[in-house]
Amino acid sequence: MTPFTRPTVIAAVELLERHSQASFDQLVLRLELEDAIPVGTALSVAKKCGLLGRAALQRPTHVIQTVDGSATLAEAIVREAVRMLRPDATQTSDVTLLRGLARDGYTVTWDDRQRQATLRATLPGEILLPESDDEVRQLLTHFQFATPLGHLGQAIEAHTRGDWAAANGQLRTFLESLFDDIARAIRPTEAAQRLTSENRRALLADIGFLASNRNEWTPDGKNYINGLFKMLHTEGSHPGLSDEDHCTFRLHLVLVTARTFLRRLYYQK
Repeated sequence: MTPFTRPTVIAAVELLERHSQASFDQLVLRLELEDAIPVGTALSVAKKCGLLGRAALQRPTHVIQTVDGSATLAEAIVREAVRMLRPDATQTSDVTLLRGLARDGYTVTWDDRQRQATLRATLPGEILLPESDDEVRQLLTHFQFATPLGHLGQAIEAHTRGDWAAANGQLRTFLESLFDDIARAIRPTEAAQRLTSENRRALLADIGFLASNRNEWTPDGKNYINGLFKMLHTEGSHPGLSDEDHCTFRLHLVLVTARTFLRRLYYQK
């Protein structure tokens, strides 16, 4: 499993277009891709990047040897791109890659001279987005929960383009529609009789799917699920890193929560 999602790998490939012909050919050799990408000047660097992107998506978990040890092809490409990031991160390609890394649970730091970039994990491996996102999508597809799947996709797309308000709104709608569909999957008749999403979440507590002894849902409203929805309900988008950080935090929290309850549904059915 590669630690990076498809949008992040694509963003890394696009940033590598900054290479000259000679330095890109060296990159091809480091990535062990001389069989897939011709060296020389017959193709432009942009076209070579297209071939690189295709190779990365076709064999993302293929393991190669790098100076830092073994790595998947996708990870090696991302790390090559990180070395080309600029500390000011003003260009679109830089910003797009940094956002993708943040979604995947990684951050980039620079040395004191602002010359060498280092990639660091900001989340424990258990909750990094690629694994959570992949499992959530698989389980949504398994249960044929098309509506929450669509909202999740829109949330991640909005995060990619930096539309924090849209991403936050889609995350809340995703979680709301997820619990609606879980209630319908377990008790279709009773769920249909509940007129609001909050009533359907209460139904999940009544039948024991949401645990009151773990404060997942309680009648007084002072519980994890209600607290999460209250946080997700806050709206507004303002310039600055804090909103990006908070939107990314919401994304990770919602994915981990969704994975927990989808797993529970899977093992109960």
